[in-house]
Amino acid sequence: MPLRRLLTRSVVALLCALPLLPRPAAAAPVAPPEGPMRVYHLGHSLVGRDMPAMLAQLAGPGHGYESQLGWGTSLREHWEPGLTIRGFDAENDHPSFRPAREAVGSGDYDAVIFTEMVEIRDAIRYHASADYLARWAALAARARSDVRVYLLETWHKLDDPEGWLERIDRDLGRYWLRRIMLPAQRKAGVPIHLVPAGQVLARLTRRIEAEGGVAGLPDRTALFARRPDGSTDPIHLGDLGNYLLALTHYAVLYQRSPAGLPRRLTRADGTPATPPSPQAARIMQETVWEVVSSMPETGVSP
Repeated sequence: MPLRRLLTRSVVALLCALPLLPRPAAAAPVAPPEGPMRVYHLGHSLVGRDMPAMLAQLAGPGHGYESQLGWGTSLREHWEPGLTIRGFDAENDHPSFRPAREAVGSGDYDAVIFTEMVEIRDAIRYHASADYLARWAALAARARSDVRVYLLETWHKLDDPEGWLERIDRDLGRYWLRRIMLPAQRKAGVPIHLVPAGQVLARLTRRIEAEGGVAGLPDRTALFARRPDGSTDPIHLGDLGNYLLALTHYAVLYQRSPAGLPRRLTRADGTPATPPSPQAARIMQETVWEVVSSMPETGVSP
């Protein structure tokens, strides 16, 4: 075996063997909102158009949202006017687009949700994730003192060499919390909470795969989109995954169990989304609330 490949495998094995780091202290819980919320989403294609539209349907009348997206865009690239946002015209060609700096600095939003690019190690190393999250959070707080600031924890490719579930487990403490959210919170002086999408995906995957699958949800790949040739997109979610992500946002933002919420929703373009089966929807809703209500980082009161 070539030395380079042997060294790579050794490093991966060592990383997987490291113990999970203790999680840093979370910001204090926030009070449940008194009514419908207006939310701003800043991110990229892992947020997408369909998930915020599904969230609005789950939340009901009065919930409003706008967004700015790109292709694999970092918080730094959204912030710096001289940097290119790949896919800007394509991703923001919809009625819910609003320019990010104008939106976050407007004070119009009850909550602002920031999404960092992945590979998360590259974001931290080359795009100063904590610094730019702090800049965005401070801008939101200057515009509105009671704004709720969130970081969306995403995920990596299903075929990640360290293991998809293993990375979700380890990256929460070693990157999302310790290297991004906590330093940004200190720099900005603003409480920042977590939308734990990666943790929900991992918990649901372990549950359904331990049971041999449930109706319409045989394994983790059912949560992901399909390419034109029918193969699994290893990172972008499909309708079922976006439904799960919308439930997660609902539970964090509104601090309510999503149990009993509708399972038949439409995509952002108005076409019907593929619904989960009744059994799958119930398991998804239960899993979301188990994760969200047990993590102090979400800001949900125990």
